[in-house]
Amino acid sequence: MGIAISLRSTVLVLLGIVFLSGCFDEGAVDGAEERLIGSPNSAPLSPAIERDVALLKNNARVLDAFEYIESIEDETLKEHLFITEIPAPPFKEQARANAFKGMFERAGVDSSWIDEEGNAIALRKGTVGDHTVALAAHLDTVFPEGTPVKVEVRGDTLFAPGIGDDSRGLVEVLTVLKALNHSEIQTESNLLFIGTVGEEGLGDLRGVKHLFSEKGPGIDAWIAIDGGKLGNIVYKGLGSHRYRVSFAGPGGHSWGAFGLVNPHHALGEAIHRFVEKADAFTRVGPRTSYSIGRIGGGTSVNAIPFDSWMEVDMRSVDPGRLEKLDSLLLASVQEALDAQNQMRRSGPELIANLEMIGNRPTGALDPALPLIQRAAIASVLMGFTPTYSLSSTDSNIPISLGIPAITVGRGGTGGGAHSLNEWWIDDDAFVAIQWSLLIVLAEAGLAH
Repeated sequence: MGIAISLRSTVLVLLGIVFLSGCFDEGAVDGAEERLIGSPNSAPLSPAIERDVALLKNNARVLDAFEYIESIEDETLKEHLFITEIPAPPFKEQARANAFKGMFERAGVDSSWIDEEGNAIALRKGTVGDHTVALAAHLDTVFPEGTPVKVEVRGDTLFAPGIGDDSRGLVEVLTVLKALNHSEIQTESNLLFIGTVGEEGLGDLRGVKHLFSEKGPGIDAWIAIDGGKLGNIVYKGLGSHRYRVSFAGPGGHSWGAFGLVNPHHALGEAIHRFVEKADAFTRVGPRTSYSIGRIGGGTSVNAIPFDSWMEVDMRSVDPGRLEKLDSLLLASVQEALDAQNQMRRSGPELIANLEMIGNRPTGALDPALPLIQRAAIASVLMGFTPTYSLSSTDSNIPISLGIPAITVGRGGTGGGAHSLNEWWIDDDAFVAIQWSLLIVLAEAGLAH
């Protein structure tokens, strides 16, 4: 008996079996996913770009925008709390998207809309208009519907699910727009301000995948705000594959139907075989991880289950190693299926199904790329040291396509991401907004 392979959208060939994969993953850049990938001097900084960004930072209108960002800290914080307290569970971001679109419109944009996937987008036209720079943060949280999202204030600390990841990123996107309008700064490039859907949970970057599809608005450079560390620049995408593996059988009474195939037995054997293979494989070579994240099935302790399932997460900096893990998982499931079917004493055989539920591409950009250089130089000019990391964020998609893209830290101090006790402190977090503004202007060009 062979394994039934779920059909989705991207062709993979493993062990002679074709499967079409698709789009459901988790997300986000939290501290646990960030990995330092180089020294602060991963690429020599360009003197020409340094000169241009320094001139830009000292421009009178830019200095005015910086002062404005600092002066409206209290207003920014109120908007931060407002956004946080709008629930945005995976696949149910509509209320927050609509509210964010309204905030764009009140700030002042040329046009705004919710696209087919649910992303909230606002356009601020440039003077040239043949190049488009996007500044984005993600709307969704990891928390299921019904999770309390009221912000609790204890002294200088804010507590709420999603208070940092990524409500703070969203309010920073909005504040950059407000600062541009307040200081009457015009860019050469078009600017898109975006709240994306599907960055967390099983969203599998569905929002940004849509943005960079043929149905998207056409984006030439991408800047995402996510992760906490001020000065952090992500320009390498950590790839991941995720699978739901299931075994199905007739089920029956644990005594009266004994001898029927048992899906739980098959699942346990598949886990054992896969972990043995994956452990040996991941001990050498570029960093690669694997994890059985969830398991389930069965109805009662005295019943042979009719189904058993698990969800598997696999990550690597090397796409070839992800494909090898795919093959190890498939082989393990097939071996477990065959072994358990050989042990049956009566009834029909077990059936196995392997469904890809997440596919984030791995990718890397050249650190000498102007966007990365501009972000690093802007960091230095703002008075802090740039660091470089690899992570899994919305930027994975443009990075994998070779489009200039980075994810930058949102500032402040926080912790407990993806937990009900997530917290955040506003310790001069306005500096992160100023940094983002400077990166945007350096990439989009200041109109004269």
